[in-house]
Amino acid sequence: MFEIFEHVLHHAFEDSIKILPFLFVTYLVMEYLEEKMTGKTKVFLAKTEKSGPVWGALLGILPQCGFSAAASNLYAGRMITVGTLLAVYLSTSDEMLPIMISEQVAPQFILRVVLLKAVIGMVFGCLIDYILQKFFHRKKQEPDIHHFCEHEHCKCGQGILKPAIRHTIQIWIYILLITIVLNILIEGIGTQALSDFILNKPIVAELLAGIIGLIPNCASSVVITQLYLDGIIHFGTMMAGLLVGAGVGVLILLRVNDEKKDNLVIIGLLYVIGVLSGIVINMIGLG
Repeated sequence: MFEIFEHVLHHAFEDSIKILPFLFVTYLVMEYLEEKMTGKTKVFLAKTEKSGPVWGALLGILPQCGFSAAASNLYAGRMITVGTLLAVYLSTSDEMLPIMISEQVAPQFILRVVLLKAVIGMVFGCLIDYILQKFFHRKKQEPDIHHFCEHEHCKCGQGILKPAIRHTIQIWIYILLITIVLNILIEGIGTQALSDFILNKPIVAELLAGIIGLIPNCASSVVITQLYLDGIIHFGTMMAGLLVGAGVGVLILLRVNDEKKDNLVIIGLLYVIGVLSGIVINMIGLG
């Protein structure tokens, strides 16, 4: 038993240490881009209404830390619509992007995933806004700018090196721990048995992936992405988890938006859209 655990630890550390330089470079670039992307993007998004979901989905895919959290604050301040908020949530890549880059996944595949998330965000965001305005006559409320800057989690004024190092270490630890757990499962159960347990129950797999995606932590997208890269789940299952995974955005929404019933509806819509999209993607063999 000890020998197996030692073997698992050795391989988990060996596999994860290889991606450490790639993770650091990726986060360094992301922090640089975030520093250049000032609050102007948030103001621009707040000023859009009918085209809000389109811009929200496009801005959501940019490598900006905490953009889903910023969108939650904008929504709580009634500066963006429900559709725009959901478009940002659905398109946000969270930790999927740096992991795939660090694992040297083909750029074409990464682009396909990112664009697919953005398109789904645009379509459902626009559809939800249309339904709310057409059938529920939801009126646009007056903006409350107080929520715009509250509860921000970005560490301003630290430059790009410290945040990049911090993110790299945090995510590397996540990857190491998850790799250890997956290796133990694979050693104990076997790759084929583990894959069959998940893959032979397609709808259950998407439902579970959606639940994991709802966890308001970057570890959820790390788990989902790693499971796909290890060949344990299908593409659609991964998409279900990644679409639902809005990072800390949901957590911030629950904290800053006073309309609790509204929050539950938004989370419910996010989950249903993500899971249904994953099921359809697997059914049509996309990916």
